[in-house]
Amino acid sequence: MSDHSLQCEDLHLWRGERHILRGVSLRVAAGECLLVRGANGTGKTTLLRTVCGLMVPEEGRVLWRGQDTRTDLAAFHSDLAYIGHEAPLKGDLSAAENLGYWVGVRRPLARSEVEGALNRVGGSHWHDQPVRTLSAGQKRRATLAGLILMAVPLWVLDEPTTNLDTAGQQLVATLIDEHVAQGGLVLAAIHHELPVKAAAVRQLEFA
Repeated sequence: MSDHSLQCEDLHLWRGERHILRGVSLRVAAGECLLVRGANGTGKTTLLRTVCGLMVPEEGRVLWRGQDTRTDLAAFHSDLAYIGHEAPLKGDLSAAENLGYWVGVRRPLARSEVEGALNRVGGSHWHDQPVRTLSAGQKRRATLAGLILMAVPLWVLDEPTTNLDTAGQQLVATLIDEHVAQGGLVLAAIHHELPVKAAAVRQLEFA
């Protein structure tokens, strides 16, 4: 993963007459975590969605490994795991089945891998239950298991500790620390403190 890098150059984006992103520039190298902080409504989610190619800026560009991502979004998305506010899970499927479909479309998965990831996030007792029967925190943990299984260099996380208790928040921090230590990159929007211990952590304040 050592040759990976993410860069945003002078991003501008409007919604109607509202100028949300005002010349935002940033860079995240392999082995780094950038935490985007700020109050609700300051544009953190818009920034992440723009980075992922889900929104198109009026000005500026996003670079992955030195190349404009819009020249080959499919290749960029193959290196990217994006976790938004809502868990991308189907209520009538179990957590394990969800991960089999969600991650399985990207790479072959063995049942043992799915179970191992769910055990890693504390899901050993509910991994075969329908997702609609799970708590909001358990759904978030299942989503984190999917993040582990993606096996991609770039994580883009929007409020990853939503609905998690203190132990769950620490789990998120630990997963980020491990990913960064392995040469991965993390761009995360946060509203509350995240106990990340990795040395290569920087913060970007949105006002």
